[in-house]
Amino acid sequence: MRDDEWAGFVEGSKRGYVASMVDHGGIAEHVAREKAEHDFASLLPDRFATEGQYIFAVEDVDSGEMVGRVWFARRDINGEQGAFVYDIEIDDEQRGRGFGRAAMLALEDEVRALGLPRIALNVFGGNDVARGLYRSIGYVETAVWMTKAI
Repeated sequence: MRDDEWAGFVEGSKRGYVASMVDHGGIAEHVAREKAEHDFASLLPDRFATEGQYIFAVEDVDSGEMVGRVWFARRDINGEQGAFVYDIEIDDEQRGRGFGRAAMLALEDEVRALGLPRIALNVFGGNDVARGLYRSIGYVETAVWMTKAI
């Protein structure tokens, strides 16, 4: 991503994160907004230059238009270095055209080039489309967090 795309990236990523926490995580909106603010400030203190953080634009190769974003970081995953996907988002009007699958496969190439042996991510339970995509390209669910309001 370019520096002039920073504000749009942060706005869109926070908005999606908050919506997922509220819609699928059962978190109150004000708490979700506070968490998003805290997480972004602590994870990306130096914006794009933050060491170990990688943020890419997803572009349509035919038009050159940005259609989404991918953000991952080098991180300890169960005792070994790996990549953790913080955000992958394809613009609503571009979904269903294969960009998400292509972005995830390109992510694998980037992670492999960094010498990392594993990719991990969190997906909220209600996000069936994303869960289906991840399963279709070989991801395996390792934990399921469940809750019940009583």
